[in-house]
Amino acid sequence: MPDPSRIDDLLTQWRVNLQSWVIPKEILDQAEVPPWIHPVELFTIEDDIPDTFSHRTARAALSEGDSVLDVGCGGGVASMTLIPPAGTVIGVDNDQAMLDQYALAAARYGARHREFLGTWPAIADEVPEVDVVVCHHVAFNAPEIGPFLQELDRRAKKRVVLEMPMFHPMSRLSPMWKHFWNLDRPTAPNAHDLVSIAQTLGFAAQIKVWADAVSWGSRNVKSDEQRLTLARRRLCLGLDRTEELAAYLADHPETPVEIATVWWDVSR
Repeated sequence: MPDPSRIDDLLTQWRVNLQSWVIPKEILDQAEVPPWIHPVELFTIEDDIPDTFSHRTARAALSEGDSVLDVGCGGGVASMTLIPPAGTVIGVDNDQAMLDQYALAAARYGARHREFLGTWPAIADEVPEVDVVVCHHVAFNAPEIGPFLQELDRRAKKRVVLEMPMFHPMSRLSPMWKHFWNLDRPTAPNAHDLVSIAQTLGFAAQIKVWADAVSWGSRNVKSDEQRLTLARRRLCLGLDRTEELAAYLADHPETPVEIATVWWDVSR
């Protein structure tokens, strides 16, 4: 039986740790565009998606014709490589443009598909039960992680598979925050914290940490110009600092990012 006080402590610490990543108002007020915008073009998928440990873990639980739910689906990187054996894919996202890309990709891959616009877990009751639930690079956006994980589990018949950076996705920018703003960024939470929460909630969660040497933690960023534009937006830097940022990026090439695959089989 899960210990309620232990769960409460873990959930509170997760929420507090995520809150510590808020950008100070005096910096945010200088941003020319909102730093958290997710450009759709960075989430559109290629025909040849690198097959990762996360994909293989989800695929191992699927039978021919099974269904997959992709929470925070973006363009479908987490679920399109599961077709086949998956015959039906369902995408959930809070951005209609992402869902439009998801639908196009599912049609191109030859799968039945449905899309649901909304935020997880608020929309969970509207979404049908499926065989496998996947959720890539969303957990660090969920301050209320307990209900988030519970609803992922409730929608799955066989397995839940999450993929996330080992550390907060903005950790890659921490040296840049120090360089450009003299701002020290947090170091928590991390993927092991999520595993502890999942296990305390009663899920038999496992974790595998691996190096992403393909996308370098940058989604579909393909050019130096895209990397520069995205970094400038994330760092709330004005156009007048573009050359300075470009020089910094040239001197600091990206390195592989530690990625965690977290999964469990549904026990009910």
